[in-house]
Amino acid sequence: MAPRSAKPVSDQTTILIPAQHAAGGGAPLLGNLKLTKLSNLKLSNLKPGNLRLPANLSPVLLKRVALGMAVVVVAGAGYAGLRNVANAPADPGGAHGHNGVPGQSQPPDEAAEGVRRAVEGEAVLQRMADAVKTDSRGTFMSTIDPQAKAFDDQARTVFNNLGKLPLATFQLRYVSDDPGALEPDRKSALGGTESWLAQVEVSWQLTGYDAKPARETMPVTFVTRAGTTYAASFSERFVAGQRRPIWALGAIDVAKGTHSLVISLNSQANADDYAAVADKAVESVSKVWGKNWRQKTVIYLPSKQAEMESVLGAQPGTYTQIAAVTMAELDTPQAGAPVRIVANPKLFDELGKQGRRIVLTHETTHVASTATASPVPLWLAEGFADYVAFTAVSVQDESAAKELFKSIRAGKVPKGLPPPDAFSASSTDLAQSYEAAWLACRLIGERDGQAKLVKFYRAVHTSKSPTGLADAFRTVLGTTEQEFVADWQKYLQRLAGV
Repeated sequence: MAPRSAKPVSDQTTILIPAQHAAGGGAPLLGNLKLTKLSNLKLSNLKPGNLRLPANLSPVLLKRVALGMAVVVVAGAGYAGLRNVANAPADPGGAHGHNGVPGQSQPPDEAAEGVRRAVEGEAVLQRMADAVKTDSRGTFMSTIDPQAKAFDDQARTVFNNLGKLPLATFQLRYVSDDPGALEPDRKSALGGTESWLAQVEVSWQLTGYDAKPARETMPVTFVTRAGTTYAASFSERFVAGQRRPIWALGAIDVAKGTHSLVISLNSQANADDYAAVADKAVESVSKVWGKNWRQKTVIYLPSKQAEMESVLGAQPGTYTQIAAVTMAELDTPQAGAPVRIVANPKLFDELGKQGRRIVLTHETTHVASTATASPVPLWLAEGFADYVAFTAVSVQDESAAKELFKSIRAGKVPKGLPPPDAFSASSTDLAQSYEAAWLACRLIGERDGQAKLVKFYRAVHTSKSPTGLADAFRTVLGTTEQEFVADWQKYLQRLAGV
């Protein structure tokens, strides 16, 4: 949990497509993320109004019917990325000293050398950024080390990629360096009169999609030859938690929908098809939430899971079971941070068109409601997102709430609305918690009307009082949480047929 004003902020939320989520408590994570996990259900044959399990699924697969799981890491966690970078040999957060220790002074000669390297490196970066703005390939490539043949190819790809994006701004800023970070063998291979590793802040803003620029920190290697300094690598010494821009990972395809921008590293994927599904998701969310949001989404389609992990700054294998992730692409938490939905290529593709629409509608609901920085409790954030998704694509209750109904029929009626730890990835009741949250929101929608459900959510979201939830129950729904829980328990039992 992370504080926000006078009330707690959910540090994670989750969604499953009947209803499951993973949100672990504890230490803050990098950035603002929301994950969608693919459970043991393939949705290639899923049709609106029908979420039946294929008959040939094994008993193990029959245990779950969830299409996906989402987790939101909210404001307050953003400094984790910079903290990780600070542990790297080159510390972008250090105010003084090549060893990155804030406040530690350097010997005069070392300080002067640091300033010199920064001036030389910044000049290279400025020429790069100017070349991108003026679409000058020749100028851009003149900043690349002529002896770095492999990097030459990557740099050409980066320049081409940036030219495909609707860039409003693009900037590179020299942050810090560590001349001792490069291994002796690497320095020997680079040659030249001098080489060093620096941390560089890169920021870019997509026209029509971003209220503020996306911003990340990446390592850049510089080398000086015959009095001229060049960039020799964009990918040296990344550390845990340090994300990589998607446009630096390989050649991209870009498709623009009415409400969406799809940026794909997967040449086999039809980005236009994904844009069409994303457009429908935006329209579905707006029908429920209203149109007072940007009504725009940006989708990243990596070609393999390793690329997804690079975009997220994640350890290998972290997202093996995750179909999609929504993240704020900013190293520090800010209102209006640019949000991206990042897909796990294999799992997301297996969802099928209707399954992807459900997942994207759920994710887009979080984008519209700024769930990555919201104080709403997890049961409300996730339950509401699923309410919107299942309004767009109907599913049968028996399939969507399978695990919850099974538990209720066994005599285990939930004692209260799911607490935050019930959405932990390690929770044994994860599926039931997500399903219970969805049905809590659906009960409000059925009993008080969809407009009241939205008003209730907004009241909790905008309240600055520690009693915001209780206040909203009273002023919007005319009840108390205790009374609502009693009604909800009866509702669940009736749906389960007990």
